[in-house]
Amino acid sequence: MPLPSPSHTADSQEPVADVVCVGETMAVLSPPDTRPLAEQAVLSMAIGGAESNVACGLAGLGHRAAWLSRLGDDPFARRILAELTARGVDVSAVETDPERPTGVYFKDPGPDRTRTHYYRGGSAASRMGPELAGRPALRRARIVHLSGVAAAVSDSCARLLEALLLGREGRAGHGPVVSFDVNHRPALWRGGDADAARSLLALARAADIVFVGRDEAEELWGTARPDDIAALLAPAPVVVVKDAEHGATSYAEDLPRARRRPRLPPGSGRPVPGRTTGGVGRRRRGQRGRVPRRRGPCGMRRLQRRTALPGGRRGLAGDHPTGPCLHGLLSMTTPADDDSCR
Repeated sequence: MPLPSPSHTADSQEPVADVVCVGETMAVLSPPDTRPLAEQAVLSMAIGGAESNVACGLAGLGHRAAWLSRLGDDPFARRILAELTARGVDVSAVETDPERPTGVYFKDPGPDRTRTHYYRGGSAASRMGPELAGRPALRRARIVHLSGVAAAVSDSCARLLEALLLGREGRAGHGPVVSFDVNHRPALWRGGDADAARSLLALARAADIVFVGRDEAEELWGTARPDDIAALLAPAPVVVVKDAEHGATSYAEDLPRARRRPRLPPGSGRPVPGRTTGGVGRRRRGQRGRVPRRRGPCGMRRLQRRTALPGGRRGLAGDHPTGPCLHGLLSMTTPADDDSCR
């Protein structure tokens, strides 16, 4: 899977981002202890967003990571921008909406689980639309990373994902590689499970790299075995099936030949807040539309110290497969490998 050159793209001599992550990030207000939210007098503030988490993780691994979204003109937005910037994420393409607020959610501890109360309806990010697909930051990126959360936030956000995935001309080699994490959030889908299953399957099949939880696939499509999930998501060239504490299994149809084999830098095993655990399995080869043959999943215990990345390369494990997998793909591709993309 060829990536655009890390130094420039066909339409620009300017440096480009390795990865641009697109989606909503919100302020998170959490109690300091396990008492319910209604009994709290003080809350601590942090930030939360699936796509910006990936950007932070990749920036920590030394890649040029950018985050694209919309925020309100308010203190929550300034906190988000300051924290992402401090973590090395480029936020220069983020738009400010003076009329709509930044989304906020609250964590509410309970005896059985922590509930989450979202206040994101009408947020600045919910007004993202397909017009953003033409932004130079997205055209010049090597990888564009998306998630199914955005597809459920609003109709206009769904149209943005459709433009970035379904509206492309061909796959990798004609613009950025597009990575998609299914990240199914049932409570966000106003059309219910059937709408979510149909929409997320279409988006996932159009991506170049797909991340999906085994439990998500079973809930959405009634498919629980990793081999069957990979076959269902064909013709996606790379599929990573996550299985919580059991790690993950990756299937790949075509990956670039590595001219160098760098390891992940020390410290990449540090978890990214807000993400579930998992690792990346070995590379699996197979033909489009067929179930790729695999050698069996890697267990989480084995991945706590080392994990296999795309191409069979091994390095220190991250807490979640998305960052390490994208890191592996970026590291495998050098300017000399990408003459056809210049």
